[in-house]
Amino acid sequence: MVLNQGTLPQSMPKAHVIGLGKSGIAAARLLKREGWEVELGDRNTSLDFLKQQQELATEQITVKLGYTLELNDSDLPQLIVVSPGVPWDIPVLIQARELGIETIGEMELAWQHLQSIPWVGITGTNGKTTTTALIAAIFQQAGLNAPACGNIGYAACEVALSVETVGGREGEKQGERENFLLLSSSDNQIDWVIAELSSYQIESSSSLAPRIGVWTTFTPDHLSRHKTLENYYNIKAHLLRQSQLQVFNGDDPYLRKVGASDWFDGYWTSVKGKDDLIGSKGYYIEDGWVVEKLNANSQPERIVEVSALRMVGEHNQQNLLMSVAAARLAGIDQDAIVRGVNEFPGVPHRLEQICTWEGIDFINDSKATNYDAAEVGLVSVKSPVILIAGGEAKAGDDTNWIAKIKDKAACVLLIGTAAPTFAKRLQEEGYQNYEIVETMEKAVPRSAELAKHYQASVVLLSPACASFDQYANFEQRGDHFRQLCLELGKILN
Repeated sequence: MVLNQGTLPQSMPKAHVIGLGKSGIAAARLLKREGWEVELGDRNTSLDFLKQQQELATEQITVKLGYTLELNDSDLPQLIVVSPGVPWDIPVLIQARELGIETIGEMELAWQHLQSIPWVGITGTNGKTTTTALIAAIFQQAGLNAPACGNIGYAACEVALSVETVGGREGEKQGERENFLLLSSSDNQIDWVIAELSSYQIESSSSLAPRIGVWTTFTPDHLSRHKTLENYYNIKAHLLRQSQLQVFNGDDPYLRKVGASDWFDGYWTSVKGKDDLIGSKGYYIEDGWVVEKLNANSQPERIVEVSALRMVGEHNQQNLLMSVAAARLAGIDQDAIVRGVNEFPGVPHRLEQICTWEGIDFINDSKATNYDAAEVGLVSVKSPVILIAGGEAKAGDDTNWIAKIKDKAACVLLIGTAAPTFAKRLQEEGYQNYEIVETMEKAVPRSAELAKHYQASVVLLSPACASFDQYANFEQRGDHFRQLCLELGKILN
């Protein structure tokens, strides 16, 4: 607080953060460090939230639980920061913008503090978590300090909190290259930010402009929030338009159809070989190798063998291509890429093998929160499968997913609020071998019984649904599945 001689203290600017999750807490702490009076609100309340409220109170951050922001008094905030899960068009945010109150997402706030560091921004309906994790692993093998953040790892504002600027925020705005230093390791500056970006985060981050943008896939999702496919596409396209260099999945039907004319100068990828590349440059698979071709006149160069990646499925070969493309565009050498790919263990909750019991693999694919991702999960494992599906249903086309169930699943166990709807759809499509078990506690032991009965080689949790009917997020759902599988393994052994 600045004191003027002979006057009362000047009041601090006021910021309101909506959402008491990881992102909201990090944003509140970052704003507090920058000299803001910070208020954090959440309409929910729980014992965990009460503990966080008490902890943040010691940092002079006010937390209001069971609270919804209203802009009807004279003490209005100068800034509103929105957590990723909060819809961008709720009435109070529309009102705030009409009142001239600066309204941004948590990711935008982080960008304002970290924009002098180059970013890789990864978006897409599916595949972005694996691609983000693999890019970060390769960059780190190259000796770069490149934290993964956003929808994976740290909240972006946590990364901003971990650095210290010399010259302050004004220097950043002037575009100066500040000394960004990890507080935990003061001799090691952050070299790159590797950010997984959902459509929610892009929507509320108008100025975010990565050095490299990666678009993994595009299929209908989140339409209850974004209303139309065109709107959903344009939100994601905004990130790529803001990026200096663009990488696209050339095997994705929608991107190939709609994006080819929009992004002809981008770097396209294809698991099908160089003849399927869009344009004269990109990354493709040939004779078991990831191959780089930088322009029409350059000689193709082999970078890494596909077999170096331990993850199964053609979709993961595509994730590999996009990760190698980002690394090469960032100037990372071949040796670091090979090491990064060889040592990459995969990501939790995405075709994660939990255990094997009497030849039956229990696989956690909790991150498959829509039909397309769940279809990929089924494609990637051996059949016959005992499938655990359900949760909070999303809008979308389930035709291909159900066709794959009919092809590969010996039985489907249905959980969550979607169970009756899924049962009806399976019946309509002529698939009768399902059971409504409602909860994960019932699904896991029953899946083991059915796997023995049908001589199935895999029990697969691949829900095709959001988790919010029974869990806080897909990670908690996957962790519960893992816990139950390991406990069952101890009992059966």
